[in-house]
Amino acid sequence: MDFGFSKEQKMIRKEAINFCKKELNKDYVRWMDENVDFPPDELWQKFVDIGAFRANLPEEYGGDDISVLDGMILFEQICKASMSVALAVGATIGFGTRFISELGTKKQKEELLPLIGDGKLKTCMAFTEPAGGTDILGAISTFAEEKEDRWVINGEKVFITGAHVSDYMIAICKTDKDAKPSQSLTIFLIPSNAKGISITRIPKISCHHCDSVGITFNNVEIPHENILGTKGNGWYEMLTVINPERIGCAMMGVGLIAAAYEDAMDYVKKRHAFGGPISRFQILQHYLADMYINLENSRNLTYKAAWLCDNGKDYHLEATMAKLVAAEGALHAGRYGAEILGGYGICSEYPMQRYLRDAYQLQFSPISNEMSRNMLMQFQGLPKSWSGSEAI
Repeated sequence: MDFGFSKEQKMIRKEAINFCKKELNKDYVRWMDENVDFPPDELWQKFVDIGAFRANLPEEYGGDDISVLDGMILFEQICKASMSVALAVGATIGFGTRFISELGTKKQKEELLPLIGDGKLKTCMAFTEPAGGTDILGAISTFAEEKEDRWVINGEKVFITGAHVSDYMIAICKTDKDAKPSQSLTIFLIPSNAKGISITRIPKISCHHCDSVGITFNNVEIPHENILGTKGNGWYEMLTVINPERIGCAMMGVGLIAAAYEDAMDYVKKRHAFGGPISRFQILQHYLADMYINLENSRNLTYKAAWLCDNGKDYHLEATMAKLVAAEGALHAGRYGAEILGGYGICSEYPMQRYLRDAYQLQFSPISNEMSRNMLMQFQGLPKSWSGSEAI
């Protein structure tokens, strides 16, 4: 059993660290968090220049087709520097590339994937609705009506990352009111500039430089061929495509823990009180020890899930555990990191308050920690513990 990186993977990590030190330093990230709702175009182009958007594209469409594990090595450093940037980049890399690559027609792939690789096309995933987040089967009411050569879409989505800057929205809609929920959904590729789409900003405490917004579809017409996948099979296709999302979200937690731990460790070494460095205080050592344990546990689970995914093995249990451990570890690190810094922990000048704010978003995204625990026990053979499961 080898827990080490290969020579090539070490090179990816080193280059990612250097890139983030140069392009995502703390002063620039703080500026973004206070002034923009999405990473600026010049930063986006720098990700293009290092090949971030072509990394997981299939080779026949100009990509490098790297493994999930290799992608996570790069992604860890981005998550550590800024969860907002990780969300922004991930919405296109993790959703746009994967949905189009796995569900798109040959024409859709040929037209759109090279644009993603060149950084000329941004995507978002519009699944969540006001009636519920995790309960996609029960909550989806956005309806797409089939009319000859087009679809007419009406409904509402909420908390959609990066929709306000996207070129295409990947949306799941109900297409059959009479079929049972798991056979009533279809995935669509919706141009973001289509007539009838309106965007509403949702102010939030977390991830300031990557907004999540509300979307209203009012008689939005799209071509019939803008289906992704198969009509009525959207539920199962969605599960297949987005399962790796938990690996990426877990890595966001890993990045937050690592950033909070490093900043807190640096602070206790430099800060003096009561005649010496505060690093000698037992309680602060306990806080840091727990951060470090959570960091190692979440990182190991996340990379294990990525390795299992790459090798065609079942990884859903590990991905769910990784998301849960990383999310709770990030919240712990942000909270106790702020306590270690004292008054500075809640000052805008220091990033610790941002780590804490951003960590709250991971507690329920992409699924809640409570639902994660339910799923883990379902994997172990226990019955589903939430109501409505019989509707599937």
